[in-house]
Parts: sequence; C-alpha cells; structure tokens
Amino acid sequence: MADDDLVINRVQSRSTSTPGRSVSEIRQHQLVIDEPTHLGGPGEEITPADAFLAGVSACGVLLVQGRARDTNVKLDTIDVQLEAVRHRSDTSVFQRIEMLFRLGGPSPAQAVDLVEHYKTH
Repeated sequence: MADDDLVINRVQSRSTSTPGRSVSEIRQHQLVIDEPTHLGGPGEEITPADAFLAGVSACGVLLVQGRARDTNVKLDTIDVQLEAVRHRSDTSVFQRIEMLFRLGGPSPAQAVDLVEHYKTH
C-alpha cells in the first residue's frame, strides 16, 4: 500500500493532577475526558464511552451528508440520536446500541438509501 493511500490520525493523551481525568490533544484541540464516578473518576467531563459514541454518531451525520452530496439528494438537516446500553459490572461491552436518523429534505426512499449507505460503510 502506498503511503499516499493512508490517512493518519494522531492523538496524544496524558494524565492530569486530577485522578481519573485525562487530556487528549488532537491537532490544536484539547479534549478533557473523565472516568465516571462509579469507576472512581470525577465524572465532571465526558467519559471515554461518550467520546467514542460521539465519534460514531458524528460519523453517521457526516457519511449520510456526504452521500447525499455525492448523489445529488437534497438534504436540509440530519439529526442522529444514539443510545448505548452496558452493564455497570462490565462496561467494556455494549449490550445494545441504537441509532435514530432524522433527515429533512429527501423523500422517504432516498432517506432509507442514505442510511443504508451508512450501515454498509
């Protein structure tokens, strides 16, 4: 694989003076992430699971938006709501993740096609 085929993302995370808190640096941005209180963290900032799920949800918005643009489908708005369920005793495994897509602009058939594209990519 040629180097020009690769997309490289770099993130650096470090501990802070607050136990259960980390700061991640992504390009010129900083993201503060806390462990939730039930795992001993301060629980004041977003959790690692929140950050992960926000990435999944944002990917849904952006992939659908890009597909609409590429296929000339009118898309005025997109809203993705995501709910994830885990057992408190083992938060490393999601028991269920549901995503609800609300699209404004496309016909119902076009909306289904756009969401199906997300589901397969």
